[in-house]
Amino acid sequence: MATECKKRAVLVGCNYPNTINELSGCVNDVKAMREMIVSRFGFDSENVKLLTDEPESTYKPTRANIMAELKKMVVAAKEGDVLLFHFSGHGIVHRIDPHQPPNEGEAIVPCDLNPIFDVDLGQLIQQLPSGSSFTMISDSCHSGGLIDKSKEQIGPHSTLRGIAPPVDYKTRGISIETLYQCLQTAPNVVSATQSFLDTTAVANAINTGTDNMTGIGSLLTTIFGNNVSLKFLPHYERDILNLRSLTEDEGILLSGCQANELSIDMRASDKTGGKAFGAFTYTVLKVIKESNGALTNRQLVVMARNEIINLGIGQQHPCLYCSDENADAAFLGHQSNTTTGA
Repeated sequence: MATECKKRAVLVGCNYPNTINELSGCVNDVKAMREMIVSRFGFDSENVKLLTDEPESTYKPTRANIMAELKKMVVAAKEGDVLLFHFSGHGIVHRIDPHQPPNEGEAIVPCDLNPIFDVDLGQLIQQLPSGSSFTMISDSCHSGGLIDKSKEQIGPHSTLRGIAPPVDYKTRGISIETLYQCLQTAPNVVSATQSFLDTTAVANAINTGTDNMTGIGSLLTTIFGNNVSLKFLPHYERDILNLRSLTEDEGILLSGCQANELSIDMRASDKTGGKAFGAFTYTVLKVIKESNGALTNRQLVVMARNEIINLGIGQQHPCLYCSDENADAAFLGHQSNTTTGA
């Protein structure tokens, strides 16, 4: 007898409250997504993990916590299972290594400013059992390409060049320079490290500079120890992990923008029903609510693009990265409102 497939999700919203990086709509994004996938896509609420950095939250979306929840989800996956990872927050705006191709080295930024890079997500995805699916929605700047080797279905070459964003919108991106400066002074990092870190070691890490991988990697490693991206491990340690490149049919990425674009954080307004949202998440949810029946991944991204244009945002072009088969598969394997994720 076939085992019933399960649907599991990790939803992360980082507003970075009371910091220079503060956003408005990220927590609203993932709360609305949770409601949508439970009511419309058959996810059991017990299989949906929500991490937000609201002041009252006792389980913050730090890198360690996000990776732990993703690992739990991947380890528990069986053939036929449907997994979703939604991240709303900042992405890294400029690549650390200027010599990298434009679609490599993308990262998302947890609330503790310890980035999760594409290589980290790739290592998780390559552990999934055959026949399961992993969908990532990233409403962050420079999010195109976060899943390694996924084929570009809807991307930079399928649209005209964007225009500047409206001046009253914030963008969801942190530059390497800003990230570096914030890591030196952020209260959560200082309070978490002052009791056991040698201040001289921190100073030495800071003095290595911000213009290369060694500089930012040294500072992150000094602060967080081994809890840093695989990107910052020595080559021999990465070789031990036997990392491989993913194939184009491993992972489905719906990105809020192209790899060289910015994603918009919209303030509360009449356009968004009086709540702040990310432009991409808002339009994805709107398209789903107004649709009859299942939408393919391709249809959903194309329609979200059109909705973003209707909002008056001309510089942001959502993208889809996955295999041909997954592009034309139903979003989150949706079949009917009665499907259950046991």
